Amino acid sequence: MLAELRSPTGAAAAVRRLWPLLEAMYPICRSITGNGVRRTLDLVETVIPLQRHEVPTGTPAFDWEVPREWNIRDAYVADETGRRVVDFRAHSLHVVGYSIPVRRRMTLDELQPHLHSRPDRPDWIPYRTSYYKEDWGFCLRHRDRERLAPGAYEVVIDAELSPGHLTYAECVIEGRSDEQAIVYTHTCHPSLANDNLTGIAAALALAQALRAEWPRLTWRFVFGPGTIGSLVWLSRNGALLPRVRGGLVIGLLGDPGPITYKRSRRGDTATDRAAQLVLRGTDARIADFEPYGYDERQFCSPGFDLPVGRLTRSANGRYDEYHTSADDLSFVRPDCLADSLQTLAELIAVIDQNRKLLNLSPKGEPRLGKRGLYGSVGGSAPGELEHALLWILSLSDRRHDLLSIAQRSRIEWPVLVEAAERLEAAGLVRTIPLLEEDQGQAS
Repeated sequence: MLAELRSPTGAAAAVRRLWPLLEAMYPICRSITGNGVRRTLDLVETVIPLQRHEVPTGTPAFDWEVPREWNIRDAYVADETGRRVVDFRAHSLHVVGYSIPVRRRMTLDELQPHLHSRPDRPDWIPYRTSYYKEDWGFCLRHRDRERLAPGAYEVVIDAELSPGHLTYAECVIEGRSDEQAIVYTHTCHPSLANDNLTGIAAALALAQALRAEWPRLTWRFVFGPGTIGSLVWLSRNGALLPRVRGGLVIGLLGDPGPITYKRSRRGDTATDRAAQLVLRGTDARIADFEPYGYDERQFCSPGFDLPVGRLTRSANGRYDEYHTSADDLSFVRPDCLADSLQTLAELIAVIDQNRKLLNLSPKGEPRLGKRGLYGSVGGSAPGELEHALLWILSLSDRRHDLLSIAQRSRIEWPVLVEAAERLEAAGLVRTIPLLEEDQGQAS
C-alpha cells in the first residue's frame, strides 16, 4: 500500500524487490518505437496490469505524426581482420538510435563523420539518436576511436525502419471520483539506468501500491516514449483532460543529487503546492517552469496548461553521466531511489487527498460539541484538531482547497485531512469539483 512506500523501510524494501527487474530491463535496446519497448512493457506487466495501445505509423498528433517503427537485430564495425571494433551486441549505445540500414565497406576517413565519441570522457560511450532525420552512425569510447587504424572497414547496421506502430501503455487505478491524475514516465532510452529505468521502476511501485487502495482520484500511470508518446496520449485523451487535477512526469530518480521539483507552467497549481508542502524543510530544490526538459513541456503547453510538474533528482543534462554508458546500474544508488520513491508516495498521497469542500452550514459557526467534534469542557484553548475543524469550516467556500487551507493555517497536513474527514462524516461539509478556472485550458 502507499502508506508503506511513505516510510523509509517500505521504500527501501520496494527497491530491493524491483532491482532484479531493473537488471532484466537494462540490456534491452529501447527507442521511441519497436520491440524493445514491447519487451520492456512485458516485464512491467509481470507486476501490474497494463492497457497497451499500438498507434499506427502516420497517425497525426497535433503538429507531429507517429514515425516509422525501428527495430535492430545487429550492428558492427569490423576491421580488415574481421574483428568487431564497434559492436552493438556488447552495448546497445554503440548504435545511433533510429539508424537506417547500412551494409558497406569504407575507409576510416569515410567512416569518421558517422562516429560519435566524447574526448572529455574518453572511457564513456555517448548516447545519440536521429529520430526524425534519416541517418546512421555509431557511438564509441574516444579511446577506442583513437586506436582505429587507417584501412578498410566493414560497416553493418542490420535494422528495419518501416511502417509499424508506436507502443505505449497505461495502468489505470479507478478512484472514488472521475477526477484524474497522471504519472508519466518515458520508455525510450536504451541501456541507461538512471534515465529512464528508475522512472519506470518508481511508476511501477507506485501503481502497485495504489492498486491495493481505493484512491479518491482515478490515477493513470502512462509508460510511453518521450515527446511523441505524450503528444500521442494527449491527442487521444482530449475528453478526460478537463478532469485532470494533478500530474507528474518522473525520471532520473536514482542519482545522488538532491530531489528537484519543476513547477508546472502556471506555477501555482495543486501539484505545485503539494510539492511545496511535501518538500518543505528538506534539501530539495524547487525550480520554475521552463519550456525545455521532459514531457511536462507537452502537458503544460498553452493549449492544455495542465497541472503537471516534474520530479527528478538531478535534472536532465545536469550530471556528468547523463546520456552516456556511465549511466549504468552501478551509478544508481538504491538509497537515493528509495528516497525518491518515498517522496513520490508522499506527493501522490497529498495530491489524492487534496480537494475542495463546501460548508453546508455556513451561517454562523455550527455547534461542533453536539456532534462530538469539540471538547465538552470550555475555558481552554482549542487543540490542533479543533483548530483544523474551524479553519476548514471558515474556508470551505468554493474558493479554497485543503492545500490553500494548510498554507494559510499552518496546520500539519495529516491533521487537516483528519478534520476534513470528520466534518464530512458529520454532514457539515461535502466535497465539490474544482472550479473551471482551476482546470487550465484543457478541452
